[in-house]
Amino acid sequence: MLFNEDNFADIDLNLIIIFLVLFRERSVSRTAERLHVKQPAISGSLARLRKRFDDPLFLRSSRTMRPTSKAEELAQALTPAIKQIEAVIRL
Repeated sequence: MLFNEDNFADIDLNLIIIFLVLFRERSVSRTAERLHVKQPAISGSLARLRKRFDDPLFLRSSRTMRPTSKAEELAQALTPAIKQIEAVIRL
């Protein structure tokens, strides 16, 4: 099974994990707590994701982060993929 490594030049697995946890938590602070990092690290990662996908991905709505339709689409596609990776890592 081949893949084009050039597609991964500006993104890594950690960004995908951050995206999915933020999607679930709807909070930068809670995402940072869950991943045991500081909030600025999550904000910086979100900035990289926004640039990579050319979309805001999450919009601040009172006290939560509301996902855009692009974020919804990405989460739907990435969740099964990350679960497959998780299953392989557990072997």
